[in-house]
Parts: sequence; C-alpha cells; structure tokens
Amino acid sequence: MPRPKNKKRSDGRLQAKVYLGAQNGKAKYKYVYASTQKELDAKVMDIKVQLGKGLDVTANNDKFGYWRKQWLKLKQNTVSAQRFISYSSISRKLEPLDESVIIRLTVSDMQNIIFDNSELSPATLQMLKSAAKQIFQLAIDSRIMDYNPANNIKIPKKTELPERRALTEEERQWIIDTPDYMQTAAMIMTFAGLRRGELLALLWTDIDLDKRTITVCKAAEVIQGKFVTKQMTKTEAGMRVIYIPQLLADYLRNVDRRNNLYVCPAPAGGSFYTHSWNRKWDAYIAKLNRKYGDFSGFLLREGEKLPIVIPHFTAHWLRHTFITMLYLAGVDVLTAKVQAGHNDIRTTMSIYTHLDNQYKQNNMSKLDDFLSNGCQQGVSKIAK
Repeated sequence: MPRPKNKKRSDGRLQAKVYLGAQNGKAKYKYVYASTQKELDAKVMDIKVQLGKGLDVTANNDKFGYWRKQWLKLKQNTVSAQRFISYSSISRKLEPLDESVIIRLTVSDMQNIIFDNSELSPATLQMLKSAAKQIFQLAIDSRIMDYNPANNIKIPKKTELPERRALTEEERQWIIDTPDYMQTAAMIMTFAGLRRGELLALLWTDIDLDKRTITVCKAAEVIQGKFVTKQMTKTEAGMRVIYIPQLLADYLRNVDRRNNLYVCPAPAGGSFYTHSWNRKWDAYIAKLNRKYGDFSGFLLREGEKLPIVIPHFTAHWLRHTFITMLYLAGVDVLTAKVQAGHNDIRTTMSIYTHLDNQYKQNNMSKLDDFLSNGCQQGVSKIAK
C-alpha cells in the first residue's frame, strides 16, 4: 500500500495516518500530528513498532486512572470484602497519577509516589508498590503497553529518603517577597505548618486574625483526582488551634478573598484537582527560579527553558521549616507537638533531637573560631 501523503493542518501542524489493518472489511487508520517532519516520522515509526509488538495503539491515550479503576473492579469480584477495603485504601495513594497517560509513566514517576508517601511503614509501601505493579500488569495483559514501570521501584530506608530540610532565612524571604497565586498556600504552610490536606480544606471562617489563630478541624483527601474535604483531620491530634506569627496575620489581612470560602481555592473556585495543584505549584517554583536562580554557570540559548536551580521545595519542606522555626524560637517540645498536630510525641522529639545535633554542632564550631582568634593570648595575660 503506498504511503499516505502528509497533510498540513490549518493550525500549522503536519498530519499523517498510519494503516492499522482492516476491521469488518473496512480499513482502519490512526492519525498522528507533529510540528516538524522529523517529529512526525518518529511518531509514525513509534506506532509501527507498537503494532509490530501486537499492542493496541488505539488505546495509547488511556489514562492511568481508567486502569486503576479497572483493577479495583477486578479485585472487588475476586477478594474478600475486608481485603477489598485495604486495596481501595492503598489505591487512593495512586490517584495523583490518574490524569497521566499510562504508557507515558516512568520508573521515576512511580518512585516519586513512594517518596511522597514516605511516612507510611515499609510494609505499606510494599503493598503500594504491589498495587501499582498489578495495575500496570493489567494494562500489559490487555496489550496497552509492553513494560511495567513499577517493577524497579525501590522501597528506601528512612535514611535514604529525599532531603526535607528547612528553608533558609533567604529562601523564606523569597516566599514573602514574591506575589503569586500560590503565595498564600506557601505562606500558610511555612508560617503555620499546615499539611497540604489541611490547607486545602481551610476556610476563611477558620481564621481569626484578631486573635491570630487558625483552627484546623478538617482536611481534604484525594478522591478520583480531586481534593474533597472531610470533616476530620488525618488523626485526632490534627484537630488543633495554631497561633500564628504577626507576619502571617498581616499578610492574610491583605489577601484578596474574591468572595471565596476557601483560603486557597482552585483558580476556577472550589477545590483543586491534583493535576491542577501540581501544575500551579510547579509554575510557582519556576517563577521563584527565574527570579532568584543563579544561572551564571549555564550557557542558555534564547527561548530555552530555564533549568530549575533552586530547591524544588514541597509542602513537606515548608512544614519542616515551621517546626524548625519553633525549635529555634525556643518553643518547648510539648507545645511544638500540639502546634504541628503530631499524633505521637516521639515524632516531634525525633525532629527536635535531630535539630539539637545539627545546631549544637554548629554552635560548638564557634568555640573553634573563638580559640583561633587570640583567645589563648588573652588567657595567658590574665594568668600573669
């Protein structure tokens, strides 16, 4: 069969159609689009390779969420009711991937899911890995894809988890000084220590600026890719009143509420979807990166996307920043536990102990500076 001619569309893109075979006596084609001939040829070749492997190229835009739900339906009919509850619970940890095209997901994407849930026990993380592997295997068995990106997920030891350090004073100032749609979220997580779920359920009626308090009495959890408010926090200890610094109270007084009930609503109002939150947060980091990043060591072409050279901090970093500031301000560990909403005092203690080791070591280095700057000479004079 002669190769179909490429067609140029009204939007300037090139179009090609790939013959998939005949179905019910009629030729079946798949259309592909690209900006350049080279890109178009690569896409055509990719489809032909998939056809050669026997893959269903008509389904290569399937979302991960579709296959996650198919997997749950399968489990519902093959396991006990109690076991299905466990599968449903662990499946919700994978909802941030629901809007991603399943064949485009990588090992790195799956590893980040593990890192994002690093507070879970190793056994639960293994269950999460197993669920992801089974979902991808279902798609593989249905000839949607030919590899399983969850196979090589590593369950790290606690010491191997990605760094979640506190922001420096300079980095905190970036947040204070840079207006953005996500600035309010960053300010509250940094200076009040709210978890992301607590933040996204927060209403303006939960904030008393005269008393400088935030009442945390609910939290949002992801359901079918959207943050949905539940009238309870993750644990009973999460139900708390946080006393906020004047800096945050002054900032919140000047926030344009635009008749929103939520303090941090989605751009269209109401609750965020996970993908819209991630997109907005990434854009915020990119904005800070453009403003404060040091690109002196890079040779950049005009129009080239800037590399991210500042820390890509997350809600975990900002919450850790808040707890670190409590420590540096001399707040006792019991008060810090309540303000942070920790369920177990040992969690707060472990953070304070780590900070003790870190900052006491830094303070002891001052003794070296003192001794190397003529201290001994002064002592010898006193001795005489």
